[in-house]
Amino acid sequence: MDANDLFPDSVVRDVDVGDGVHVRVRITGRGRPLLLLHGHPQTHAIWHRVAPALAGRFTLVLADLRGYGDSSKPAGDAGHARYSKRTMARDMLRVMQALGHARFDVLAHDRGARVAHRLAVDSAAAVRRLVLLDIAPTLAMYEQTAEAFARAYWHWFFLIQPAPLPERLIEADPCAYLRDVMGRRSAGLAPFHPRALAEYERALALPGSAHGLCEDYRASAGIDLEHDRADRERGLRLQQPLLALWGRDGVVQRCFEPLVEWQRVATDVRGGPLPCGHYIAEEAPDALLAEVLPFLSAA
Repeated sequence: MDANDLFPDSVVRDVDVGDGVHVRVRITGRGRPLLLLHGHPQTHAIWHRVAPALAGRFTLVLADLRGYGDSSKPAGDAGHARYSKRTMARDMLRVMQALGHARFDVLAHDRGARVAHRLAVDSAAAVRRLVLLDIAPTLAMYEQTAEAFARAYWHWFFLIQPAPLPERLIEADPCAYLRDVMGRRSAGLAPFHPRALAEYERALALPGSAHGLCEDYRASAGIDLEHDRADRERGLRLQQPLLALWGRDGVVQRCFEPLVEWQRVATDVRGGPLPCGHYIAEEAPDALLAEVLPFLSAA
């Protein structure tokens, strides 16, 4: 069994986004286009519990970020620009354009939500509405890092170490790394469907996956902060309606004030905590749908 079993009546495509990179997408449903982006250390399979309800109203484009899943995993460069959120956002814009969607909504979690944030800033005309799950803005989180956050999100500081140290340690036992990272969150491994968990394990064991996710984090600790600071200096703010949701039992709730932080960088923000931890779409799918469906269905 594989991810296809989690998404019946879907089709899979590899979309060329330039520079020898392809993005793996799964397409299902009908209606207004909705791009869904996953986080670390997962794949588009995170959406399997909410996809059926969303597919009744939207054309879903479920993508694997570059460096993750079955998308390309290019070698990183000295400045980590190949994995900057600007580059990853451009990937997704090109995906949606290639599929004929000039304007679309975005629902994104964790690392994918950071890509979605950059996409909505850099390509404002393309993004209609935006839902970001369990993050505060990257710049705010780094600037406010304290002991409690550093202990809970230790992987932020492990993965940015120079190559190949973290890659070598992850590749020694990718399943153990994945289960440790995901299983130490508030809900443990209980929320994850066995087929979804097997898909995450399969994907992380692919050649280049460890390097891809490390480069993602290295970019966030460097070039992405430069881009975010430039936005702040220019006074750039998200103009799209933004729904920010986070886990009541998670680290973002405990260490930050996410709604306040999003209000600093966006003009039209609403949201709050849901009764779960970090992996919202798998831990609390019904609560997520209750918030997302009316927000995305608005004109």
